[in-house]
Amino acid sequence: MAAERLVVIGGDAAGMSAASQARRLKGPDELEIVAFERSRWTSYSACGIPYWVSGDVKHRDDLIARTPEEHRERDIDLRMRTEVTEIDVAGQRVRALDRESGEAYWTGFDKLVIATGARPVRPALPGIDAPGVHGVQTLGDGQALLDSLDALEPGRRRRAVVVGAGYIGVEMAEAMLQHGFEVTVLNRGKQPMATLDPDMGALVHEAMDGLGITTVNGAAVTAILTGPDGRVSEVATEERSYPADVVVLGIGVEPEAGLARAAGLAVGPHGGILTDLAMRAVGHENIWAGGDCVEVLDLVAGRTRHIALGTHANKHGQVIGSNVGGGYGTFPGVVGTAVSKVCDLEIARTGLREKDARAVGLRYVTATIESTQRAGYYPGAKPMTVKMIAEHRTGRLLGVQIVGREGSAKRVDVAAVALTAGMTVEQMTALDLGYAPPFSPVWDPVLVAARKTVAAVRGAGS
Repeated sequence: MAAERLVVIGGDAAGMSAASQARRLKGPDELEIVAFERSRWTSYSACGIPYWVSGDVKHRDDLIARTPEEHRERDIDLRMRTEVTEIDVAGQRVRALDRESGEAYWTGFDKLVIATGARPVRPALPGIDAPGVHGVQTLGDGQALLDSLDALEPGRRRRAVVVGAGYIGVEMAEAMLQHGFEVTVLNRGKQPMATLDPDMGALVHEAMDGLGITTVNGAAVTAILTGPDGRVSEVATEERSYPADVVVLGIGVEPEAGLARAAGLAVGPHGGILTDLAMRAVGHENIWAGGDCVEVLDLVAGRTRHIALGTHANKHGQVIGSNVGGGYGTFPGVVGTAVSKVCDLEIARTGLREKDARAVGLRYVTATIESTQRAGYYPGAKPMTVKMIAEHRTGRLLGVQIVGREGSAKRVDVAAVALTAGMTVEQMTALDLGYAPPFSPVWDPVLVAARKTVAAVRGAGS
């Protein structure tokens, strides 16, 4: 019998994890694998790009987990600089365009994996495509930004404007600061880090100010202005303009699901492909989708959401590859855990914010505590703030947010496990967490927050 053919669209985390896992389970005599990637790189950490740009990661290749050559050595027919432009579901084939030669051709499939990722939000503003304006979604974007920085005249005043104050925005603000720029962050929201509640975002704002980063909230960008040389010179908002030698866009990303939508596959309210627990596209037996192009189930809210993270993409790929290769795997959903940092400030969240709880009809209580990430008497003890949200009456944990210094952010993992297990805040108070003065006060801040939230639940009445 002829081998089945698996076609994979997208050569990064989800796509190549799926291809690699399928290859582990089935050899080339059983399963032919053809993968298409439109860029020059595969299997790299997009999340690491801000740290490469900042200089914390020294070399671009340090972010690459597996090269095209390494994939090909595993009998995966990986075609680089080749973009899939159409999916013919009924005909079980895809149309691909070789960007180097201009050749377009059809390739048939028995099984298909869609892992097209996400695209950066790039508003249709005057001057948005001017030299000196950069996104940071791909390795190519990161290289273009570094080249742009190198091209600036040495010795002159250097000013960077970062548009957006989410994860990418604050990380790129730090990167520009480390390159010696005066940094201004323009944020449309009330506070930076809209993934936090505003009261916790205010702590991030305060810390960024302390680092010398100017954060302007409520600032809607209206245009990118250019100088006589055509290069970016200012960023205009409704109130005023800000001088800029370089502009970094950190506004966020959207699912790259246009191919799937055009092919008739179901997409969700956030624009991502909808899948079942096995990561199959809804309604299609032999089509799977994973990574930043899909929506996933929020286990706390009970709704789908779009979360672009390499952790999820790699898990999706493992599940897909197992199912394609004749094994079994499912992806049950997420609780929305994420961490970031700006210089020595660590930022973490998991579960629901207050507005998320209201949006799904949950009544809740909150508690916020201030502690230290180590015993207060131990050298290096620094402030840490924990906010906890629990369901009214039941005390079921709904969400946790943490802002603090070194050693703070990864404590959110305790809350992520508690959310996944459906624990109440009262149950959390009895958790047997590790303790020693260099690592924690005798009552860990997460447990202190849980105790205070228990009291809020009991005091909330009916």
